Amino acid sequence: MDNRLRDLVEGAVHTPGDERYEVERLPWNRLIDPRPAVVVEAASPGDVRAALLVAREHGMPFAVQSTGHGTLVPADGGVLVKTTPMASVRVDPERRTARAQAGAIWSDVIAAAAPYGLAPVSGTPAIGITGYTLGGGTGWLSRLHGYAADNLLSADVVTAEGQCLTVSAEAHPDLFWALRGGGGNFAVVTALEFRLHPVGEVHAGMALFPIERAADTLARYREWALSEPDELNTSVIVMRGPGSGWTLAVRAFRAGGDGRTLESLLEVAGPALGGGFAAMSFAEAATAFGGPPPPPMAVLQHLDLLEEVSDEAIETIVKSADEPLTAIEVRHWGGAMARPAPDAGPVGHRQAPFSVIATSVLDGSREREEVAERQRAVARALRPHATGGSFLNFLTDPGLTATAYSAADFARLGQVKRAWDPDNVLGHTHNIAPA
Repeated sequence: MDNRLRDLVEGAVHTPGDERYEVERLPWNRLIDPRPAVVVEAASPGDVRAALLVAREHGMPFAVQSTGHGTLVPADGGVLVKTTPMASVRVDPERRTARAQAGAIWSDVIAAAAPYGLAPVSGTPAIGITGYTLGGGTGWLSRLHGYAADNLLSADVVTAEGQCLTVSAEAHPDLFWALRGGGGNFAVVTALEFRLHPVGEVHAGMALFPIERAADTLARYREWALSEPDELNTSVIVMRGPGSGWTLAVRAFRAGGDGRTLESLLEVAGPALGGGFAAMSFAEAATAFGGPPPPPMAVLQHLDLLEEVSDEAIETIVKSADEPLTAIEVRHWGGAMARPAPDAGPVGHRQAPFSVIATSVLDGSREREEVAERQRAVARALRPHATGGSFLNFLTDPGLTATAYSAADFARLGQVKRAWDPDNVLGHTHNIAPA
């Protein structure tokens, strides 16, 4: 089977025992340790199609990843396709659009768009564009321009049957709708076309404050954030600082304007311990927030959506700032994300104004199950104050996929799945089974 794949595809093929197999089989998020039978580094949509058809012919599991940042389900004994070699980006400054292959990461797009004064609704620079967009994608421009999925114009895909198609609002609209927030469960995306937006100077940064100011700052934030302009995107974080200590952080990004909008929030936080806010380009801000590509690590996340940040929720958040958690972030959503177009995709729970995201990096110093139980304890404590909804990009438990959608959208996604992948060939991800 692997010899046949080597004959069919242009890209490299790796099997157990090959020098590159041990590197290419692993996702960035080391929560899982997959052992596929073969890894294909696809150089073209034709390579993706060939790998998919060979997997189907042999009844083998099939999975796709770019950076592997969001890979959570192993394709043990199957065919793993890496789209990393497919990373070209082309910007059309007149139409204010970009066309990027599935293996591109956001730093590729940001760099290509910057000379024209344009920027995407992007995530951390080292994150792949495809999984981020298919899962919804919330970035620093989302309160102004919506989710990344809202900015998707078309997608080149390979269907579960091996057809190569371009889908859009006009061509195969049911599949296009599902791709705008439904994840990689419906077709293999090989390229995306999406809107870019004019962005000049931005005012961005992060300031650090004593952890003792966390409760008062969060209490101010829950009221203050509801009136912040769409140009402003903010969060308040209790996070593990240098050593074993904890600190409070206020993170903000404003497209235009200056930092004076933050004054009434920062006055509650008190004198800063470090960091700050400054004017910079969008590309500089993205780099400052994202930093260099992080090394592979095992990351657990849990997200709850909140209608309001109650006193009880604040008490839970502050008390949860403890080992082995790494950070707990309260983020304000809203803006354009809460004003979807009539034909918007199935990104769920748009009206919830706040989220709480608990993150743990498993560094080997504690057993994984102990960390997972701590995450679950935080979730149980927050549950009385949460909506029960979630957001696909932050779900590290594939069993909770349904919580990312409204009941109506989840049912419709099941129908689209039945139409385009009735055998659930593409289910090694946040799976939505055929209706």
